[in-house]
Amino acid sequence: MKQNLFSRDFTLVVIGQIISLFGNATIRFALPLYLLNQTGSSALYGTVMACAFLPTILLSPIGGIVADRVNKRNIMVILDFFTAALIFVFSLLLGGMNLVILLTVTLMLLYGIAGAYQPSVQASIPALVSPDRFMEANSIINTISSFANLVGPVLGGMLYSTYGLRAVLWVCMVCFFLSAVMELFIRIPFVKQDSKGGLLKLVAGDFRESFRFIRKEKPEIGRATLVVCEINLFLSAMILVAVPYLITEVLELGSESTANTLYSFSQGALAAGGLTGGILAGILGKRLSVGKAGNLIAAAACAVFPMGFALAFDLFDRGSYLVITGCCFAIMVLSTMFSVEMMSFVQAETPGHLIGKVIAVILTIAMCAQPLGNALYGVLFELCRGFEFAVIFFAGGISLAIALGAGRRFRELT
Repeated sequence: MKQNLFSRDFTLVVIGQIISLFGNATIRFALPLYLLNQTGSSALYGTVMACAFLPTILLSPIGGIVADRVNKRNIMVILDFFTAALIFVFSLLLGGMNLVILLTVTLMLLYGIAGAYQPSVQASIPALVSPDRFMEANSIINTISSFANLVGPVLGGMLYSTYGLRAVLWVCMVCFFLSAVMELFIRIPFVKQDSKGGLLKLVAGDFRESFRFIRKEKPEIGRATLVVCEINLFLSAMILVAVPYLITEVLELGSESTANTLYSFSQGALAAGGLTGGILAGILGKRLSVGKAGNLIAAAACAVFPMGFALAFDLFDRGSYLVITGCCFAIMVLSTMFSVEMMSFVQAETPGHLIGKVIAVILTIAMCAQPLGNALYGVLFELCRGFEFAVIFFAGGISLAIALGAGRRFRELT
């Protein structure tokens, strides 16, 4: 078992993730913002984002099954090359067909690829890192993701505001191509599993095995995952819809270009919070107790309320923007620490031949409420024009109640 955390192959995984996730963060920032700029409708924005999440939910478990049966390096390479090709095709079709349809299909494919891609990355960690370094390795991967989400939207927002969407598309296409080339040199230990029977039989069998593990051998993981699903419905979805809508359509922050740039800074604050949370999780390591992980979610829910107060008491627009941005930072610090704790626990408790499938099933269950939440908050903000603070308070109150009521489920993990 490898004792050195930064082995050659883990280092290449890290570098490939930096390049790929930068492109991912940039393109997934620019395309929805372009839609919101062109339509100004929170309901349409929420509906399109809900559709975009559906392939992630469907493909994450398949990605986990494939990650356990196919060389994980090959999965990363193929998906990054495919994403580069997808962006190239989108750039050719832009302006030549219905924008809403084109953006919806493209975002669905991008989110679906991400759903199939991440189980391979997470499942590769136990093959490259010793068990006592899982927390550090997960912290590094989360930190990279947060750093990419910090730099991607900020630079992407500047590029988008200055040169338009096409410049963003070409930069992202180059990122995915370079990442795929980098990943060609990774060597991940791979043991071929028994593949007797047809594809449908294999998929069904792997699903049964994963669900059986979560339901019967580690039911406490399943119960904690349901809590995350509820939080995604009422908290994560609200943040996803509220931040771009409030900053670009509700607050009067200047021209469209200025509002877009300020929105990119808010996205950067979200990512900076994730970066900080990942670093803190790595530093604190074993001093973090998974049994108290619910406290982090409760604190994240509390961080929502200042956003509502800023809107309710009609704080001047720049002041509301600063409050929203600061709250987003705090929420991401807490939620990232929670995610690192949970992922490290699952990796430590799951047999090696099940890791990819189990992680994919957990991610799928946790995300299944996200599309409904996106559509819900898109409609709520549309209906509550002028009273957006009511939607914020609703999300914070429900999320806090869920977190406080779920403390026992997290204590079961110890």
